[in-house]
Formats: sequence, C-alpha cells, structure tokens
Amino acid sequence: MMALRSTRKARECWSFIRALHKGPAAASACQKDAMRRVFSGIQPTGIPHLGNYLGAINNWVRLQEEHGSMLYSIVDLHSITVPQDPAILRQSILDMTAALLACGINPEKSILFQQSQVSEHIQLSWILTCMVSLPRLQHLHQWKAKAATQEHKRIVGLLTYPVLQAADILLYKSTHVPVGEDQVQHMELVQDLARGFNKKYGEFFPVPKSILTSMKKVKSLRDPSVKMSKSDPDKLATVRITDSQEEIVQKFRKAVTDFTSEVTYDPDSRRGVSNLVAIHAAVTGLSVEEVVRHSAGMDTAHYKLVVADAVIEKFAPIKSEIEKLKMDKGHLEKVLRVGSVKAKELAYPVCQEVKKLVGFL
Repeated sequence: MMALRSTRKARECWSFIRALHKGPAAASACQKDAMRRVFSGIQPTGIPHLGNYLGAINNWVRLQEEHGSMLYSIVDLHSITVPQDPAILRQSILDMTAALLACGINPEKSILFQQSQVSEHIQLSWILTCMVSLPRLQHLHQWKAKAATQEHKRIVGLLTYPVLQAADILLYKSTHVPVGEDQVQHMELVQDLARGFNKKYGEFFPVPKSILTSMKKVKSLRDPSVKMSKSDPDKLATVRITDSQEEIVQKFRKAVTDFTSEVTYDPDSRRGVSNLVAIHAAVTGLSVEEVVRHSAGMDTAHYKLVVADAVIEKFAPIKSEIEKLKMDKGHLEKVLRVGSVKAKELAYPVCQEVKKLVGFL
C-alpha cells in the first residue's frame, strides 16, 4: 500500500509540475481540481431510460470535463433491496456499463467501477449504521413511500440503504455529489453523518456538497404527475435509450397531454405538454423559451412527433454504440475490473484509517 500511495503522490506532483510549465493559472486550476472529488452512482437495472439520461448521465459526462477526480459507481449492492434474478442482474451490470460508456463516460477521465467489487463500502456502511438512529431512517420520505408498498414484507435493506449510500460517498472523501431533487433529504443524512463522525473522532471526512441538476425529473409519458420509471407497468410510459424509432414515435404519439392544442410551458396546469417541452429543450440544447417560440402555431399532435424525432436523433449514435459494446463482454468486464482496482486504491487507506479511529486493531 505504501507503494501505491507513493505512486499516487508522484502522479499528483508531476501533474502539478506540468501545470507550472503552463503558467500560474494552470497550476492554480490543478490544485483546485485536486481538492474536488465528485462521486455518483446508478443502479444496474438494465438499459437507462430518457429520465436517467437527462437527469443524471448527461450531467456526469459534463462533470468529468470540469473536475479532476470523478468516481461513478454501478451500485449493484443497492439493487438487491428488491428481488433480483442473478443471471439478469449480472447481464444488467454489463448493460449499464455499455450504456454509460456509449453515453460518453470516459474511463480515462473518470473511475467507473462496480460497487460490490470494493468491499470497503460495506465495512464503512456498518460503522455509519451504528451512528444513526432508527427514527432518523424511518423519517426519510423514500422509506415511507417504499414501505407503504411492502406493508407485509418490509425489507431492512430498504431502510438502511441511505446509510450505504452515505458510505459510498464518504469512503472516497468526496467533496461534491450530483443529485436530483428527490435525493436532497438523503444528502442531508450524508452530511450529518460526516459531521457526526468528525465531532466524535476528529476532523476526517469532508462534508460533501450537492450539485443539483438543472434538469427537473422527466415525467411519465402516460401520467405526468409521476416521474418516468423503468418499473412502470405501462410500457408506453417510459422511453429507453435503445428503443427503436417506431417505439419512440408510438410512445410520444400516445403521450398524455390535454384538450388545449397550443404548445405552452406551464408545469402546474399543463403537466403533460410541459413535460414534452422540457424533454425537447434538453435533447436539443435549446431553452424552454426557444422551444415554445419555435413551436408557435403548432398543435400538440404534430408537436409530439417533433419531440419524438429530436429524441430519436439524440439517441441514434448512443444506441449504435451500445449495440457494439455489448458484443464485447470481455471489454466491459475489463473496464469494471480496472475501475474497481482504482477505486479500491482510494478506498482502502480511508477505510483503514476509519477503523483505526473507531478503535479496531
């Protein structure tokens, strides 16, 4: 491990020296990036949908160009809080890896790894679990919502997974975490656990800050009062990255709007049309105002097809790359294996220090 630390320090020193040759501004930027570490995770539930792409993955691709240290984890430990078929789960991990690479995640710029391959996640999770109260976890709104649907079979993992989520983040001394609006409460738990640990054992963990995504949750095409979800029983509600052109057109054609044919953006009173406008703006890079202005005089029936065409154009190269990557299982496994080694190189010394602080031999 001393060799690994020395190697890492040497790399950091050489990066800083190279930056000095480029001038003081570059050196300052190098130092600034070295202090910022971004972590985020995604469950391996197969191919991502439009909401995953716009709400998280697209943001990840942008962030890897802005920050010096990025970790993106396929959080397979989180996925087993609901029943999983082992064979399907294994394939889903590879499918998600292919999708992330196809969307633009670059293993040369980011550490892309499989959560379960770094055992320190579980070790830190248990230590943090022993620092949080039961009422605090029961107060989290996602637990309340999920427990309500599993009244007779409430899985303990559903209750404690926010603590594992905290361990995922703190294990790498992450400084920033991209989150959606539904994850703000969980981030507050992460911050409280970091502060609680620091108060008890001395300053150790950075208190990570949220990077709120500018994209609001993409809504279901069939029920714009709820977010788009892979588990939606209505197959027309969710657009997947690998859907065919015909499937995408059909889903947008059947999208729920209202009885007003004009294209406007008013999320409070016109949820369905506003969801289409938000999607259109996100995939084209236009502002909502520009989309509405360009759609003046167009009825919603025609507009649905315009949005469908924009989504098809956006996803076409991604879909093609996913299909190519899925044909090379060995490459996908190697990406995860190399990423996990890099992640463990960061995680191991942190976990060892935590155990020492807690009092373990």
